[in-house]
Amino acid sequence: MKPAARRELVSNVRQAYGVSEKRACELIGITRWTNRYRSRRDGQADLRMRLRELAGTRTRYGYRRLTVLLRREGRAVNAKRVYRLYREEGLQVRTAKRSKRAAHARVPLAGATRRNQRWSMDFVSDRFGDGRWFRILTVVDQYTRECLCAYADRSQTGTQVVTQMKRLVAVRGVPESITTDNGSEFAGRVMEVWAYETGVKLDFIRPGRPVQNGYIESFNGRLRDECLNGEVFFNLADAREKIERWRDDYNRTRPHSALGDRTPQEFAAAAGGPPFALPMVNKASALPCQGSAGAGQKTPALDTEAHLPSESVMRAKGFSERRAWLRGSIEIL
Repeated sequence: MKPAARRELVSNVRQAYGVSEKRACELIGITRWTNRYRSRRDGQADLRMRLRELAGTRTRYGYRRLTVLLRREGRAVNAKRVYRLYREEGLQVRTAKRSKRAAHARVPLAGATRRNQRWSMDFVSDRFGDGRWFRILTVVDQYTRECLCAYADRSQTGTQVVTQMKRLVAVRGVPESITTDNGSEFAGRVMEVWAYETGVKLDFIRPGRPVQNGYIESFNGRLRDECLNGEVFFNLADAREKIERWRDDYNRTRPHSALGDRTPQEFAAAAGGPPFALPMVNKASALPCQGSAGAGQKTPALDTEAHLPSESVMRAKGFSERRAWLRGSIEIL
């Protein structure tokens, strides 16, 4: 039990039973000096107020993203202080507990190395206030994490998908490939003809393997958590306006942890030069330990043929080893 809670218990015991401070402290297990201590730390009233304002407007942001927003305003705060105030103000974000699944080997996704190289595309479904369904076509750049399109409509056909692709290509240029699932809108004749004429490769994932298109699946989760679950859509025009407003905020304001807490637009502006890459540890190519047989030796190339000793040399080596073994056995006897 923390000292603050013990001090509160001492106060309650003294009021309820009328005992002295010394007796109450002995019962609770606290010294009188600790009981009389009063914190002289700054209450951070201004920071608490601003933190509540940001948490009120960004209802699905945790303390780490709120820390990034506070630093953008010029406040010299660290994550530990924000986390302490975040807990004291009761601003924790409630998340559903994930069910445990069987462990399995995960295949790493082949990431893009430059802007506008690979796109990911998928659909998200939601309902209006009266219960009618509508679908949202989402397109994401795998390198910059920009949301290129979030187009909502009552029904999405292959022709409508091609129309949105033509609009994006006119603005951003032609990508090398687009990763999609095997839906009829993406695998149909209209989309196939457009991809052939434009020179875009359609990279279809395996059926029932959405993790192979993890970039768009992660984005769809953020879209549903931060926008769709917190908004009520009355009609199609209202849905398009709110989703487009959130898309603009996602690209311009929302910090992305995979981009060094930068926004996708900031990262895309910086990506005009050499490709940005976070340092990664390649566990498959570990260096040999000092003193091992391979220490100080050059690692052989994988694309060169290994030079094995000839059959006569191997026979001679085996004969000499057997002769040495027989000589040692005779000496022992």
